[in-house]
Amino acid sequence: MNFYITYFFIAIGLFGFSAMFALFGVYAERKVSAFIQDRLGPTETGKYGTLQTFADILKMLQKELIIPTAADKVLFIMAPAIIFIAVYMGFAALPWAPGLVPSKLNLGLYYIFAIISIETLGILMAGWGSNNKYSILGAMRSAAQIISYEIPAGFAIISVVMIAQTLNMQDIAMQQGVLSVEKIKFAGFWDVTHIGGIFSWNVFRAPHLLIAFVIYFIASLAESNRAPFDIPEAESELVAGFHTEYTGLRFALVFLAEYSMMFLVSMVAVILFLGAWNTPLPNIGAIQLANWTTGAGWGILWIILKTLTLIGIQMWIRWTLPRMRVDKLMALCWKVLTPLAFACMLASGIWRLFLM
Repeated sequence: MNFYITYFFIAIGLFGFSAMFALFGVYAERKVSAFIQDRLGPTETGKYGTLQTFADILKMLQKELIIPTAADKVLFIMAPAIIFIAVYMGFAALPWAPGLVPSKLNLGLYYIFAIISIETLGILMAGWGSNNKYSILGAMRSAAQIISYEIPAGFAIISVVMIAQTLNMQDIAMQQGVLSVEKIKFAGFWDVTHIGGIFSWNVFRAPHLLIAFVIYFIASLAESNRAPFDIPEAESELVAGFHTEYTGLRFALVFLAEYSMMFLVSMVAVILFLGAWNTPLPNIGAIQLANWTTGAGWGILWIILKTLTLIGIQMWIRWTLPRMRVDKLMALCWKVLTPLAFACMLASGIWRLFLM
């Protein structure tokens, strides 16, 4: 019985974290976009506009939940919940620190990749259930985009898995620091097992993993419907995409899922490529920086800082680059990223056989 109570509180905690991050993320995006465009952003609601997102959610709570007359009511109501739950359940397998993971799954990486794919089903349900031509166009674009970009993202992930020889995300994290029980070599040649820090991160263990990281990061932008890959939500063409007909809390759930997805894909990138909860500080002779800054508290700090850095880059890209045309978006996926990611996967196999 105690186990079930523990699971319940973990689930509530993860939901609370994703909700609070969404509120923080919306505020941060407004401030980042304002800074990039030489504006002020929110200033009136609370000190420096910090209460603006709380005011927005309060407004959404008061809005009427409208269902279009000709909509498929079951699909229309279920879609936002499925979109959010698919992303929310992915948090279960993410390791936050040494010995701190909500669910220690041997197939954790496979589980995350599988569960977030269900988001596509929710998006299609939202578009079709709305009985709106703009919504269904946005849903079809989104499904085509997400399914396509899962291919190079999957190959990039397999590149890491072939080096790490495990799908357990905690084990992948453990291999990238001073707690590793396996030998770690920087660029395949320099033994950094006892040095740790940034030198032991996967992205530096083999040259092609840096390319795999860039491929995964670009694909993650498309997975999250973030600019320059926000074609499904192209307001200039589709009004607002697959969520055109949604109001109130249902609309809020869709955007809660988007910002949760931003955090999820960024944290997966950190775990696979950027050392996970391991410190970036190496041991230098008698100055054991890596040993001193490794532990549960430090682990949570490092993984959150790294994840927030990637999220900041996502926001920077959104407010810097223009939206891609849909044919260019697909050409980038199938003609550039997929062949490169496949080459990285082959390189990982060769690297594992001959240099490890």
